[in-house]
Amino acid sequence: MTLPNTPSFRLDGKRALVAGASSGIGLACAVAVAEAGAEVTVAARRAEALEDLVSQLKDAGFSARALAMDVADVSATQAAVAEHGPFDVLVNSAGLARHSAAEDTMEDDFDAVAGLNIKGAYFLTQAVAKGLIEADKPGSLINISSQMAKVGGLDRAVYSATKHAVEGFTKSMAIEWGKKGIRINTICPTFIVTPLTQSTFDRPERRAWIEDKIKLGRIGQVEDIMGGVVFLASEASSLITGTALMIDGGWTAE
Repeated sequence: MTLPNTPSFRLDGKRALVAGASSGIGLACAVAVAEAGAEVTVAARRAEALEDLVSQLKDAGFSARALAMDVADVSATQAAVAEHGPFDVLVNSAGLARHSAAEDTMEDDFDAVAGLNIKGAYFLTQAVAKGLIEADKPGSLINISSQMAKVGGLDRAVYSATKHAVEGFTKSMAIEWGKKGIRINTICPTFIVTPLTQSTFDRPERRAWIEDKIKLGRIGQVEDIMGGVVFLASEASSLITGTALMIDGGWTAE
């Protein structure tokens, strides 16, 4: 009997682009793929924060470089990806939330959130895929979505709408690019302690709501996302595309 070989979780020889890498989940994802062996390009608007991250990654013995980039600026993002790619792995953690009751949603807030979370994510994913297609290479594309892509939430009509949209284009892109060896998936975290979510955790009634909904009984940390990113980026998930990895502590189980 021949025993099967466990597929590798390593990313040696791969080039990864991590957008939204200056803090929070994106920063953790950059560390994760770098530790797995990828040459990582960290991208965000805050150049100073990126340079600090690159310095720390290099000091730890990893291969890293910085790329100042605003995902909401589609033309500039496309040009940057074309210039610095192709990338074998994309992790897009760039995102925006402006929460309010649905009846109080302002058009400017809707446009800003949708412009980054849907339009920016769509065209960044497209740009990385184009680079892979032109180079005739396979790849793994990962958008950090949200558990709110599967459910609704208080004061989250706009945010939830944008994340539902990400799930939709993920499935369609997976159908189109599967034959080219390009996989695309999302990661859907629960509430993770980051600068983006701190204002929610600062409200006792909202923190209580979150803690009640998470079945594992604890709030998420950025470290909870790192293993999932490496899994989806690596050959260990080679037959997984067009789906969502729920890292939600059981929130959406009911």
